[in-house]
Amino acid sequence: MSRHLPTAVLGAGALGAAMAERLGDTEHDVRLWNRTRERARRVAEHATGVTAVDTVGEAVRGASVVITVLRDGDAVAEVMRGALDHMDEGAVWVQASTVGPQSARSLADLAKAHGVAYLDAPVSGSTAPARQGKLVWLVAGSEDALAMARPVLDALGSSVLHVGTGGEGSALKLAINAWLVATTVALSDVLALCDALGIDHGTFARALEAGPLAMPYALQKMRAMDEGSYEPGFAVQLALKDVELAAASAPLSPLLQVARERLELTEAAGHGDDDLAALDYIRSKRDG
Repeated sequence: MSRHLPTAVLGAGALGAAMAERLGDTEHDVRLWNRTRERARRVAEHATGVTAVDTVGEAVRGASVVITVLRDGDAVAEVMRGALDHMDEGAVWVQASTVGPQSARSLADLAKAHGVAYLDAPVSGSTAPARQGKLVWLVAGSEDALAMARPVLDALGSSVLHVGTGGEGSALKLAINAWLVATTVALSDVLALCDALGIDHGTFARALEAGPLAMPYALQKMRAMDEGSYEPGFAVQLALKDVELAAASAPLSPLLQVARERLELTEAAGHGDDDLAALDYIRSKRDG
């Protein structure tokens, strides 16, 4: 199989745009579609190998791999109902949106009804890892479908974890995102404790880095919090959506209930489009 496949990316948000740009740079022929056409066109204007198209049919017709990167399960289902009949025989649908295991199973049934190979394949990582080809794929589906999509997955990711054959990828994604949210809330509260104890944040970071406790994600978020830099990698509103998906699948622990409340406060304060690091801004304003 050619390493360079014609690929459709449905969704030109931050992650979809980064995926399209990376695939274009790695010599895949990319057709990018977005409900708001201008957004896809803006991405294509500054990307190599990416063509913005006006309809879903144009995007998927002739594509070997179709990637959906949309907000939620309802949006994915609506778009793909208009796309599946246009997909080529032998193409594979890579469902990379964070939709939760229940929607993942429904989408798999939709693909099966149309005779289309399907992978439940959300990713761990945001826009920068996508642009660098360092995403971690959390894939559930058949070995055959995975082999078909593998050149595209490898172009975008440093790891492809095959975790099951059903909705296990989507379930794992919710657990990972809950971990990121809980870690960010905990970090914000510990920085508040540092302030109360008169501990410089840089000193705290150096102490972590001197031993096994340093966590690159947390150190990155600490810098963003100290700089007041909230350019979204993982936006607050999307994190809140994912925590709600987790709550619909299993009871939330007290810790995650607190995290959900902090996300709700941050979004209500107008920071829904900002990165999770904005949780600290809200905490400091409230506590100050």
